[in-house]
Amino acid sequence: MVIDSHGHVVAPMEVYAYQAHLLASRGAPRQHMVRPNISDELLEETLKGQLDLLRSVGTDVQLVSPRPFHMMHSLKPEKIVREWTMFTNDIIARQAKLHPDVIVGVAALPQSPYTDLSACIEELERCVNELGFVGCLLNPDPMEGEGPTPPGLGDEFWYPLYEKLVELDVPALVHSASCSSPRESYTLHFINEESIAIVSLLESRVFEDFPTLKIIVPHGGGAIPYQIGRFKAWRYRDKDAEPFEVSVRKLYYDTCNYSKDSIELLLKVVGSDRVLFGTEKPGTGSVADPHTGKDMDDLKPVIESIEWLTQEDRNNIFWKNALAVYPRLRSHLKTE
Repeated sequence: MVIDSHGHVVAPMEVYAYQAHLLASRGAPRQHMVRPNISDELLEETLKGQLDLLRSVGTDVQLVSPRPFHMMHSLKPEKIVREWTMFTNDIIARQAKLHPDVIVGVAALPQSPYTDLSACIEELERCVNELGFVGCLLNPDPMEGEGPTPPGLGDEFWYPLYEKLVELDVPALVHSASCSSPRESYTLHFINEESIAIVSLLESRVFEDFPTLKIIVPHGGGAIPYQIGRFKAWRYRDKDAEPFEVSVRKLYYDTCNYSKDSIELLLKVVGSDRVLFGTEKPGTGSVADPHTGKDMDDLKPVIESIEWLTQEDRNNIFWKNALAVYPRLRSHLKTE
């Protein structure tokens, strides 16, 4: 079995036309927040290409979340962020109902720099308990590069959300949204925020206070596994500190990296029991590598070509780790 733990929604244009209405009206007058009537037939028509792509690369199940750079967390008023988030989560829930053997939902949260986490917790509960979702995205920077950010993920600011994640037994995938800074594209912002998140979490008490909390850092762990020597040296200065190479194994990571050399290094640094198969297909990596002619996000053959991996290592990456990190996923699967 192959479980792609990192996918994003493919939706009809009517979904994004509704986003445009929300943006243009800022939620006022109220009629601009009346949702469009999108039929199951239209959803099926849009899904066909995505399902064909997944079959063509040997993916059995994909965990699907809202597309992060569309989430517009920094915008005012907060009510349009919340409406857009709930609407997109509902679209994914309908897709999952149409294809329950292939698509499993992962929720976006209506994060806003102008409110506390109560709306996020409410939406998480709705998505898990009512829609059958198995996890959520967590954006460390809902300001989207425009100004002061919330405290790092190691701060107690985030504890109410962590408490709910533990209670529901679902993980969070650290994934920033768009970026308005002229110094960063959203792709670079993803990597920078993931790197900051790892250091913040591992320099905090989070995993002492929440020992069963499960956090996934995508895109190969930002920059941290590839700069591991600097952080090891930093920790070695304190003889009583836990070695950094031990700390990084408190987190999980995925293979949305698109480089065999980098994936191999990630596996050597954190171990095959901490890495989930993820591609985002279709997404950033859905472009042909001119050297091979294959899409860069066709990662199953890449994992299979790493000669020093055992079959147990490959099983961990392709499906076992996903079931361990997403306990609610098991109930969606017919077989393992």
